[in-house]
Amino acid sequence: MAFHVDRPPEPHLWRLPAVAMVQRLKVKEVTPIEALNALEKRMKEVDPAINAVTVKCFPRARKAAQALMEKGFPVDPGPGYLYGLPIVVKDLHAVEGVLFTEGSALFANRIAEENDPLVDVLEAAGGIVVGKTNTPEFGAGGNTFNDVFGSTLNPWNVSLCAGGSSGGSAAALAAGEVSANGTCAQMLAEISS
Repeated sequence: MAFHVDRPPEPHLWRLPAVAMVQRLKVKEVTPIEALNALEKRMKEVDPAINAVTVKCFPRARKAAQALMEKGFPVDPGPGYLYGLPIVVKDLHAVEGVLFTEGSALFANRIAEENDPLVDVLEAAGGIVVGKTNTPEFGAGGNTFNDVFGSTLNPWNVSLCAGGSSGGSAAALAAGEVSANGTCAQMLAEISS
């Protein structure tokens, strides 16, 4: 079955949980590009208020999604394949060619030269990294703030913090900016095997 590319965008695609999004991607009811577009739109709407996804890499993600659509999904990828599911990873994981600060001013301008092994595993399983989430410096802390990106706020009440050390990931998921973060996507792959 070929991808449909002439459909109008679905306004609430961002509301789908990861399992439902993967199912729709798998049967090509939604393309990876459509999923990216929906989540990028949502991110633009809500992230300025909560500061959860501090490094966005949509051009890289679009290139990966286009390559996946051109190549097609594996015939029998086995359980846990993500079919182009857009994901985020904490800024503690390197994504090749993308800013990699670990929340530290020491690395405020560092670009990753290669992927963290977790990112390699997720991308090999059909995940598409769209951004990196805020974290306390080096992931050490119970509150998500750092000198590079500032604080991540709770999407349900922006007068509260998002906690830590995965406050950026938690806030992004809760606000519907993504269906899964790297850890969730890895667990999704494991539980569906």
